[in-house]
Amino acid sequence: MTVRLRLALIVFITGLVTALGVVATVAIAFQRFEHERTYDRANAFLDRVVMNYDDILELQARNATEFVPWLRSLLMFEPATQLYLLTTDGTVLASTGSAKLSAGFRVALAPVKEAAAAALGKQRMPYVMGDDPEHMQADAVIGARALRRASIQPSSDVAGWLYLVAQQPELAPVNDSRFELFRSSLAGPALALLLALITLTTGLAAWAVAIVTQPLRVLSDDVARAAHDGFGSASAATLVAAPKRNDEFGQLHRGFHALLATLRMQWDKLSQLDHFRREGVSNLSHDLRSPLTATVASLETLQQRWAGNEQRFDDNQLVEVALRNTRNAARLVHSLGDLALLDEPEFKLDAMLLDVGEVLDDITLRFADRAAHIGVHIKSEAIGEVAPFAKVDVELFERAVANLVDNALKFTPAGGSITLSSEVRDGCVHIGVTDTGAGIAAADVPQLFDRLFQSRSSVAPASSEGGKGLGLAIVKRIIELHQGAVAVRSQPNVGTMVTITLARA
Repeated sequence: MTVRLRLALIVFITGLVTALGVVATVAIAFQRFEHERTYDRANAFLDRVVMNYDDILELQARNATEFVPWLRSLLMFEPATQLYLLTTDGTVLASTGSAKLSAGFRVALAPVKEAAAAALGKQRMPYVMGDDPEHMQADAVIGARALRRASIQPSSDVAGWLYLVAQQPELAPVNDSRFELFRSSLAGPALALLLALITLTTGLAAWAVAIVTQPLRVLSDDVARAAHDGFGSASAATLVAAPKRNDEFGQLHRGFHALLATLRMQWDKLSQLDHFRREGVSNLSHDLRSPLTATVASLETLQQRWAGNEQRFDDNQLVEVALRNTRNAARLVHSLGDLALLDEPEFKLDAMLLDVGEVLDDITLRFADRAAHIGVHIKSEAIGEVAPFAKVDVELFERAVANLVDNALKFTPAGGSITLSSEVRDGCVHIGVTDTGAGIAAADVPQLFDRLFQSRSSVAPASSEGGKGLGLAIVKRIIELHQGAVAVRSQPNVGTMVTITLARA
């Protein structure tokens, strides 16, 4: 999910929650306003009744049958209310409601006292909620007045209560009151205004998100283009020009372009240095081959002339040392030239499809005499019944495996063995060169294929190129050109296994 989409979702959810909060606030405010208006109307009505009739309890006591119709007549102009005459403990004596109440039915007395006290000015209440005898599962706005017995000397003792329950017709039935209130509060222009407000705020937020994320989108496109094209391609210099805006995004964009320009400059310098290195190594290798070859030939001629000459014994020993070191130098120069050639970007493999197992058989035969001379048994084997076909450059592949076998022969003692194996597994061809030689120290394994690396331990293998650390580097480069991988497993004094993995053709 992109940053722009996340911000848009956050804005939308925030707007939706805000709208719901506004709706809930309006509904609650509207409900409170209706309760307060109803409460004020109920108190005004009760004040008129009490002012005009101060003997309500005596009227009910003299004629209880005609008292209820009289109470109902008082409600002619208050159809949404019900009147009840209560005893001091809240028992209903008379009711204008249509529901028949059970004998001794009581309402909660605390709200009655609270409403009566608020009417006397002892408390300031916006409204009071109490029991509705006809709908006991819900509260209703109520009003109440304390009634006293009429006498020549008025008593301060409360003899009963005149209890009023106010119901708004639009809120009935009680179970649907909240839904009706919610619907009525959003009806008509209010709903249209609210939707227009949500649409406007959402549009403004989306516009703000687009303004904020557009520079990030341009910058991310530049980063992706630079990562895809690299620093050396011609299209690397075609990025969008850095914006001239002075905000944080503009500074970030200009900083990225400056960093990219610095990286390109350093890349160009490194490319030139690498080209000079490869060209210099190649030229040096080419120029040294001829004099080294001539030196080897001259030393071999002297060695042949002085062979068997007792007077030239010491001279012959010096010639042998010089010849051995010259040959090592010639092999080193030849390897440096091969590495420089393999590092050329234009170098291409001459790959062909063949059975890798047959190549291993040929390499085994090539090293058989040398292995037998030092008392080492060498063999090749194919694991499994599937032929290990792969696309390889035969000359380079043989060079890589031969370097590994040469290393194994150098450090496998007499009586040991070397095994060349091939196996098809997991869609790949696995070639292994396993020996029972001295093994490799664990600290040297990660650097084994680094160029010019030489292990300092007595058990570390040298390369096939005179022990100068180039043979295994050539192996690694050849396998990399084949889009393969090379790995080493070794244990000192037990042996080493080098595994080459290639794609199966």
